[in-house]
Amino acid sequence: MTPTLVPEVVHHAANAAGRDFVIGDLHGCVDPLRYLLHEVAFDAARDRLFSVGDLVDRGNQCEEALALLDKPWFYAVLGNHEDSLCAVVEGRLPRHRWYSIGGAWSQSLPERTLAAHAKRLRELPLARTVGEGAGRFNVLHAEFFGDDAELDAGQFDAAVRERMLWGRELALKAGAPARHALSPTYCGHTPVRELRQIGSQIFIDTGAFIAEGRLTMVEAMTPRHWSISVQAARAKGAAEMALP
Repeated sequence: MTPTLVPEVVHHAANAAGRDFVIGDLHGCVDPLRYLLHEVAFDAARDRLFSVGDLVDRGNQCEEALALLDKPWFYAVLGNHEDSLCAVVEGRLPRHRWYSIGGAWSQSLPERTLAAHAKRLRELPLARTVGEGAGRFNVLHAEFFGDDAELDAGQFDAAVRERMLWGRELALKAGAPARHALSPTYCGHTPVRELRQIGSQIFIDTGAFIAEGRLTMVEAMTPRHWSISVQAARAKGAAEMALP
C-alpha cells in the first residue's frame, strides 16, 4: 500500500467566526501557554491557534506540548526540533546529537512511544497559509526567501527546506530581504528579545525556555501580542488552568 503523501503547505480559509492567534516556539513550556490562552479568553469553538513549530526539547513539558496536536483548534508547522526527533526514529541522527540540542527529555520513553510521536509529527506541513488577498498571513518555522506563489506551490528543494527549518540569515543580519510579494509571515526558531519584523517576516520566538525569556503569542494581522515567562505564569497559577 502506497503511503499518503503529506502536503508541504496546508491552506486554511479565513476565520470568519473568531480570532486567529500565533504562538512562538513552545519548547516544552506549556504552562505559559495556559496562562496566555486564559488571558485572551480563548474560545475553542471559534478561535484558532497556529504554532511556528518547535513544540519539543529544552523544556520539561514536551509530551504535554505534543498532546496539543490533538486539539481541534491547534495548528502547528514542523520545526527543526520535531524534524530532529523524526530523524532519530528514522536512524538519520544519533541520539546523542539530539540530546545535545534538548532531546534528553525522551531518554525514559519507550521506543514505540517515540516512534508514535514521530509518525504524528511527520503529518505536519512546513508551512500554513491562512486567508487570501490583503487578509492573508503565513506561518512557518525559520525563514523563507520567496513569494506567496512559490510558497503555495510547495515545491521545495533540499536547500529551501533546510532554510525553512534551520535558517537564521534573515534574523541575524536584521536587514531587509530582497523584495518579494510575500504576505505577513510569522516565524520562530531564532530567539529575539522583542517581536521583530524584517520585511514581511515577523519573528515571535522570545525564548520561552530561557531563564530570562518569555513565551509570546500574537493575534494575527494585528499589533496585539502577549508575553509571559514560565516562572511568572506558574506564580499566577497557570499549572491549574485547564486548556480549552
